Amino acid sequence: MKFNKVFLGLLVLALGALFLIGPQFMKNYGIYLLSYWLVFTTATMGLNLTVGYAGQKSLGHGAFLGVGAYTVAILMPMGVSFWWAFLAAGLVCFVLGLVLGFPALRVQAIYLAFATLGFNTAVWLVMRNEEWLTGGTYGINNIARPVWGGFSFESNLRYYYLVLAITAVLALLLAGLLRSPWGKAFQALRDNPIRAESLGIHVRNYTLLSFAIGAAYAGFAGALFASLLQFIEPAPFAVGASIMMYLMVVVGGAGYFWGPLLGAAVGVVLPEWLRDVPGVATWYLPLFGAAVVLLMIWLPDGLLSIPTQIRSRQQAKQASAARSLAAKKVGAA
Repeated sequence: MKFNKVFLGLLVLALGALFLIGPQFMKNYGIYLLSYWLVFTTATMGLNLTVGYAGQKSLGHGAFLGVGAYTVAILMPMGVSFWWAFLAAGLVCFVLGLVLGFPALRVQAIYLAFATLGFNTAVWLVMRNEEWLTGGTYGINNIARPVWGGFSFESNLRYYYLVLAITAVLALLLAGLLRSPWGKAFQALRDNPIRAESLGIHVRNYTLLSFAIGAAYAGFAGALFASLLQFIEPAPFAVGASIMMYLMVVVGGAGYFWGPLLGAAVGVVLPEWLRDVPGVATWYLPLFGAAVVLLMIWLPDGLLSIPTQIRSRQQAKQASAARSLAAKKVGAA
């Protein structure tokens, strides 16, 4: 246990150095890619709460990402500052998450997944067809980056550090939530809803909260996404985005706090890296798909389940050795 804590501490320090110092030596595209990674880390943190901790099957997260992005893109030209638009994006998605949570009170498993999938499709159709509001397929461009007290985040490097700071704050808030009685209630809801209710946990309220808080995180990520690209249109928020974010949660490890960071790296950074590898650039998407399939076969609980599986195998070997030794002693007697 002590070794695991030391290893985790060293890993956090290494990641901190990577995120704080690494961009200073990167070109614009590398900085942009890191920002993109952090945006999807924020979005999948919320989905991990809904799926990994509360045990709900949601395939509508792409819609919340889009709502957050369009909220910023629509409000800022009206004279609303980025900071108020950012908060509005989270609030609007929180309310929509409450609405989406109601089907979870009546349907579960695959039926809930289809219900959230339908929600994503409906929201995407609104984005695509309501041109008076969203610009339709032409989208909305010239989305400004924020300014704070005369300090502009227009450059890619400055905006990256803003995204990093917001992601870190949201991660700390989520960590506090998961350590609170609310976090324990979410996990109890995932493990056994009937037993959770018998222990006095209000299943309805916590189910709705898991969707609402997860949606708010996607809304915040969408706000950052809009200012990162400075142009949005409906395509990035289709059903495929929800499936990809669900994949990020599963690959990283559903129910693991660091799962979204690792899963978003696999979903965002790995395909870009494969695209630049000589000899595989033409086949990078099939190779990425094959790698994910093999990973799910060997590690169905995600990459962060590797230490748990190693410990389980070691314990199984020790138990087997103990049984063999006991059998030999019995035979000798």
